[in-house]
Amino acid sequence: MTQALAQVSAKSPMALAIGYALGHWTALTNFVDDGRIDAHNNAAERALRGVAIGRKNYLHVGSDAGGHTAAVMYTLLGTCKLNAINPQRYLRHVLERIADHPINRIDELLPWVVAARWAHEDTTQDLPLAA
Repeated sequence: MTQALAQVSAKSPMALAIGYALGHWTALTNFVDDGRIDAHNNAAERALRGVAIGRKNYLHVGSDAGGHTAAVMYTLLGTCKLNAINPQRYLRHVLERIADHPINRIDELLPWVVAARWAHEDTTQDLPLAA
């Protein structure tokens, strides 16, 4: 690449690309030397896609209170994904219970608590019944 760089115009797109590659050579070498490093950053891109799409949507929430409500909902839905639970099932579960649920035990309705309870229920359903 150093030889090719010497043969092209310094301001050409090719020279800029070669300069970029040479400037990031350590990262490129790490990728080549370590098979555990992915050849792409698709997982990070997918994780940020919702934020990028949301930026335009957030402009239309109507008010600061609407923005706060949207942020709470996005947070709950994102937490459902992180805990590998179906967001629609989770919201249905919470909405069916929240009116009668004691306020001092509201943490029992958080996504990770519900996910743990559901996981426990799923494993206990597979156990044989005691005689």
